[in-house]
Parts: sequence; structure tokens; C-alpha cells
Amino acid sequence: MIEARHLRVLRAVASTGSFSAAGRELGCTQPAVSQQMKALESSVGTPLLVRTGREMRLTQAGEALVRHAAGIIAGLTAAEEEVAAIAGLRAGRVRLVSFPSGSSTLVPTALAALRAAHPGTRVFLEEAEPPNSVELLREGDCDVALAFRYEGAAGAEEWDDLVVRPLLTDRLVALVPDGHRLARTEGSVAIGELARESWIAGCPRCRGQLVEVCEGAGFSPRIDFATDDYPAVVGLVGASLGVAVLPQLAVESVRPRGVRTVALEPAVRREIVALTLPDLAQVPAVAATLDELARAGARQSAAR
Repeated sequence: MIEARHLRVLRAVASTGSFSAAGRELGCTQPAVSQQMKALESSVGTPLLVRTGREMRLTQAGEALVRHAAGIIAGLTAAEEEVAAIAGLRAGRVRLVSFPSGSSTLVPTALAALRAAHPGTRVFLEEAEPPNSVELLREGDCDVALAFRYEGAAGAEEWDDLVVRPLLTDRLVALVPDGHRLARTEGSVAIGELARESWIAGCPRCRGQLVEVCEGAGFSPRIDFATDDYPAVVGLVGASLGVAVLPQLAVESVRPRGVRTVALEPAVRREIVALTLPDLAQVPAVAATLDELARAGARQSAAR
């Protein structure tokens, strides 16, 4: 196996014509140069230098190796500089996957701070709901995934193989039309008081949580509309076509017009997290992204 340090010594010997001159150029002793040249010849299995008087002459194999050494060393130098830039956050790439309400609330704040602190780090954003976003992470198609899970839900161990960075706790709230009988209720409302309403359901995972909560209160919701688009949910509620339950973060991601939010009992919360793989957590750009997402989550919580 050819080592880069041996190639650098070979080039120095070829350019200076002797071990002692090469040693002076490289800042090492003549015996050290001789030892490294013997190691290189042993690696390639053929002589590379022939002594002619006080100077060294390259063999045909030596000439071939020196000819290739320039490109190899240049490539290694470029690689070292690029890796150093990534390690120092002067460069780098992070592929981030987020669910929609996270993309419009936590992500912009985090990425703006990241760009200000590390302008050489580029972040590419795609949207996907969990569990799809988590699978993208495990399959190597992203570096960081924003995800959520509801308190008390089954499958808490599903992230055991991942690095989990908590961001904030998000509570579900009810959305009712501005003229609804519960619109100006102070305090919390039992979800059973909405049992006879028409319902507008959100994303599949939120929809499943809605059905579970309602059934726990003794009724099955009559879902007239279902959409993954949060502004559409708000618009349908605002048009008095039904009521809905959405995470607070989803409500904050749109401009709710014609609707009121009402706190629900029993309280239902979901944990918002950033996920990555253990090895990726050691990459400086990924670690910096996780830090900024955590700060964005803390600011979002403090603003409520």
C-alpha cells in the first residue's frame, strides 16, 4: 500500500537528487529519508532509485510513480482542505426533512440563525410526515428529520437507534368557527362537548389521534372533510363547515381567520423532536443544525 508521505519524499528526492538535500527540504534527517524510501520500494516491490555517484537517479518505475504522485498529492491536499473546511463549518451540507408545520415555524428561524453563524453551510429542505421522514433518515436520504409522537402512544421505542433532540411540547387545540357557541369559552372544553359536530380532520397521523381521543371520550367523530393542508382546515372551519383539532404549532403556521382556538380536556400533547443517526451527530454541520433547531424550539415555547 502506497502512503502519501512516502510519495512526498520520493518527489523531494527526485527534485533535489539526493537523500540529504531531500531531508533539508522536508525538514527531516537523511536516514529518515532513506528509511521511507526503502519502505516505499518494499510496498511497490521494485527499485525506484539508483545511486549514481553522489546523486540519485530514478528507475523507470520511479519515473512512473513520480509522474502520478503530483496528481495524487494534489488530490489529497484538496481533500484535506475540504475536510478541514467542513470540520470548521466553513463548508458543509445538511439534508433536512420536516413535516409542514415544522417547516413554516421552527425551520425558518433555525436556518436563518445557522446561515448567519456559518454562511458556508448549506441546508437542503424537503417535506415528509413521520414515519416516512424517519425512514428517509434510516435509509440515508437525509441527515436530520423533524418528527413528532403523541404522549402515551404505542411504539415509544421506535427511535431507540437514533439520536433524539427534543425541541418542544405541542398541545392539541380545538378550532371552532368564530360564531360557534364555544368560541369565547374561557378555560378548557371537554372534547365530548363537540361530539355532535361535523369534523374536519388533518394529516393521517393527526387524524388517527383525533379518532382515538374522541373514542376515549365515548363517541366517534363524524368526519366530513379530511385534508393534509392546514390552511384548508382553517378555511373550512372558518366557513362554519365543521370543527377540528390541530396541534398548536400547526395553528401558528397559518393565519387563522374566522376561527377561534379552544383548549381541550383531557390535554393531548405531542413531542416535537429532531432526529439523526449517531454517526451523523458527530458531523459539525449536523450538530450545529440540531443546536439551532433546539434554540428555535425554545423560542417558540417561550413565545406562547
